[in-house]
Amino acid sequence: MCTKGTMKEYDVIVVGSGTGLGVLFKALSAGLRVALIDKGRLGGTCLNVGCVPSKTLLHPADRILEIEDSAKFGVLADITHIDFCTIMNRMKKNVIRGNSYVKDAVKESGNLDYYDSTAEFVSHDILSTGGEKIKGKKIFIASGARPFIPPVKGLDGVSYITNESLLELKTLPESLIIIGGGYIGAEYGHFFSALGTKVTTLERNPKLLHEEEPEISDLFTKQMEKRMEIFTSVEVLEARSRGRGYSVLVRLLSSGEEKEFISEQILVAAGRQSNTDLLKVDKAGIATDGKNFIKVDEHLQTTRENIWAFGDAIGRQMFTHAGDREAEIAWHNATRQDKRTMDFDAVPHAVFTRPEIASVGLTEEQARKKHDVLVGKTKYIDTVKGEVMLETEGFAKAIVEKNSERILGFHIIGPSAAILIQEVVNAIANKGTVKSVTDGIHIFPALSELIPDTLNNLE
Repeated sequence: MCTKGTMKEYDVIVVGSGTGLGVLFKALSAGLRVALIDKGRLGGTCLNVGCVPSKTLLHPADRILEIEDSAKFGVLADITHIDFCTIMNRMKKNVIRGNSYVKDAVKESGNLDYYDSTAEFVSHDILSTGGEKIKGKKIFIASGARPFIPPVKGLDGVSYITNESLLELKTLPESLIIIGGGYIGAEYGHFFSALGTKVTTLERNPKLLHEEEPEISDLFTKQMEKRMEIFTSVEVLEARSRGRGYSVLVRLLSSGEEKEFISEQILVAAGRQSNTDLLKVDKAGIATDGKNFIKVDEHLQTTRENIWAFGDAIGRQMFTHAGDREAEIAWHNATRQDKRTMDFDAVPHAVFTRPEIASVGLTEEQARKKHDVLVGKTKYIDTVKGEVMLETEGFAKAIVEKNSERILGFHIIGPSAAILIQEVVNAIANKGTVKSVTDGIHIFPALSELIPDTLNNLE
């Protein structure tokens, strides 16, 4: 830990202890003198308020729906009690365990000064933090993001929750309005509705998960409507307290009609905003885009020499696995003459709902702008394993360049989607063709047959 005094100089300064840890420990392994700046719990968004807690909560939600769905197989079962406190406490224990591991690793590292404080740039190589000024030869920004709170009238006067504050809930809300139909809103809509909360989702775009393939978004919405109310193409106008709960007033964009919704809680899941405004990056000559995400070149260097940025701070693919790879590339480019680039088209993602969604590469619409393409589709039910599972709705979709047969994109909605897509992720990362997947023998009967079947259905 640090004490006040004359300006300290470091070989490397890392801002952010999420994906920033990848650079931090590489710098320490190289014997460099390093400063880490991060206010609050170490481990970043993923460990503390993102992936780890959310997926710990989603797992029991999946189990609940499996039990409820078991009757179609002739297995009759009743859920007699859902212990919300046990579910939440297990999540908190997982977070505390991971956070303690990171704290111990930082504490035990030599050549490292940890500044448990906010920071802002003074110049291109000097930051002010905790009442001190420190200087770095190389600076890496992994400052993350926070919930975006839309400028809705009255919202700042009600006790809404976000994906961060909901982790402190002590009781399960009877009813919940979710403002936002993206990944976070979808996953927590799945969680709360599975546990018995009456959920209403309000989304400004015409579709939930509007960045997914249209067919996937449509099927997802159809399935989720069985468990909650969903209103798309709505503008949220106002939020206000009402009795022991809250009301949200919206305008239906199709008709102009206004409609009021009432619930015990409001969850704001309207997206993420970069934390770089807190860093005053303009003082370092670092350019940002219109949404305040840091601009970087193909090597993840900012507009200022010797400063790199990655993770949620640049707003490209805001997933932990993407940020970790970006950290590797940024460190490589900061320390080697041969430069590497980040292939954002090869970054996969998943939405851990029921049905589960996974995607990698281009959508059909994106691909058709630059390529002559073939498209293939296969439903789960068309495989023996899918038929056994009575999986009638889920499907996979492939987008392939016609002449080269290079795989450009692949999208799945259905059981184990995030697992099934991995062989396609590997193929896309290696610029693979259809044969790079179909030449391999796939186990029969297994769900993995869905992948080659889809690639063999191109037209």
